[in-house]
This record gives sequence, C-alpha cells and structure tokens, in this order.
Amino acid sequence: MQLTSPAFTHEGTIPDRFTCDGADVSPELAIEGVPEGTVSLVLVVDDPDAPGGTWDHWVVFDIPVTASVPEDVGATGTGGLNSWQRSGYGGPCPPSGTHRYFFKMLALDAELGLAEGATKAEVLAAAEGHVLGDAVLMGTYGR
Repeated sequence: MQLTSPAFTHEGTIPDRFTCDGADVSPELAIEGVPEGTVSLVLVVDDPDAPGGTWDHWVVFDIPVTASVPEDVGATGTGGLNSWQRSGYGGPCPPSGTHRYFFKMLALDAELGLAEGATKAEVLAAAEGHVLGDAVLMGTYGR
C-alpha cells in the first residue's frame, strides 16, 4: 500500500495552508494498492516530536474503501478524538523547531464499529488482528 499527497512529498515540507499558521485544512491524500479484502480504512496523523509526547492531530476510522481523501474533507468515516479533545483535523502547530508529522493509513478486513470520539489507543487496539496493509506518509513543518 502507498500513501501520497499532491501537497507535499514524503519527508518534504508541509505547506502552511495545512497548518495552524494557514487555513488549517487537511491535505488531499492518495491511496494506492489497497489490499484485496479491505473493508475499511483507518487514518491517524500524529507528531512524535511534541514536547509532552506524541500529539494526535487526526484520528478517523471506519473510512469506506477509497483511492483518495479530498482536501479539507469535512467528514469521512467516523471521527476519533485528537489531542485537542475534538474530532477532525488539526494541522501542524509546533511550539518551536521542526517536527515530523506521520500520516498513517491502515487497511482493515472489518469495520471497527467504535463510537465517535474513540481515542487513537482505542482505535489501534480494536484494529489489532484486522490489518491487511499499511502505509505512511511523513511530512515536516517548523516555525
């Protein structure tokens, strides 16, 4: 499986538009090579370089199988809680320095059926044993 974006390359700089310094909208994502038998997708975006530990920017699960996630998508699948304790995308917003942002897509052989607002830990625990494939796109952003 491969995850890409027309907005930035793997290990490239995420444009301001997709951060708290810009419009703070989610970037378009393209998904290739989704394994046969995939029933749903999970998307997690996090920053392991945050001062207090990994910061979750976006948690979405039970996404219908698709080849792309549009820019500034309002709703797709079921929204989990990010570290701001809200559902939806929250773009890169490092307090200082350059951070890495990992966009992680999982292909699952089932829907998770969790309630809206599930945490990343709950989503990943429920996904165990159901992952058919995964892909990562990493971008950087600094202030």
